[in-house]
Amino acid sequence: MIGRVIVLIFLILILVGGGILWFDYLNVIDAKNFTGPVFNVLRGLPLIGRVIPAGEGRTQPLAGEDFLSLDAERFAVRMEAMDLRNMELDRQEQDMQNRRGQIEQMAQELEERQKALDERENSFNALLSDAELKDRTVERNAINLTNMPPERAVGILTAMDDQDVIDVFWKTDELAEAAGTSSIVPFWMSLMEPQRAAELSRKMVSRPSSLN
Repeated sequence: MIGRVIVLIFLILILVGGGILWFDYLNVIDAKNFTGPVFNVLRGLPLIGRVIPAGEGRTQPLAGEDFLSLDAERFAVRMEAMDLRNMELDRQEQDMQNRRGQIEQMAQELEERQKALDERENSFNALLSDAELKDRTVERNAINLTNMPPERAVGILTAMDDQDVIDVFWKTDELAEAAGTSSIVPFWMSLMEPQRAAELSRKMVSRPSSLN
């Protein structure tokens, strides 16, 4: 019986020691808090060095602290990614503002060019309109003078400027050519003073550019 009791006690001690080691491995307990005083009592010897008091042992991070540390690290990584993203968005926004400024400048230049073209077109149209109006006026004068008695027509032509007379002469010649008749211009010139007629003939040779 005594031998069996001893064996059972020995087995219990082995199971208890193994359980303590296993829980120490799992960081559930600190084995030194239990084994230190037991070994000191069993040996009955003065402790060499410092005795580890109860409650002091290995300091192991708890599982909750591990999770907090991991969350903090993940949070820091996300914040860094957000900072990089914000920097990229700021750069893209700056690029867009620069391009917008360039586009607005180009649009302003195009608008100014369009205004200049419009002004040139309006000026050209005004000149063309004036030329057409003058041509119609000259044509009407040529028709009216042709239908007048030659002496009266020459009296009116004598009072006109040389260029206006030449314009009427050219228009009268064109109308006569279009109608297939002879022009009355040579007869008008024969009725004018010789000096004025010679001056008009000299100027007509160069074909004035006002209407031709």
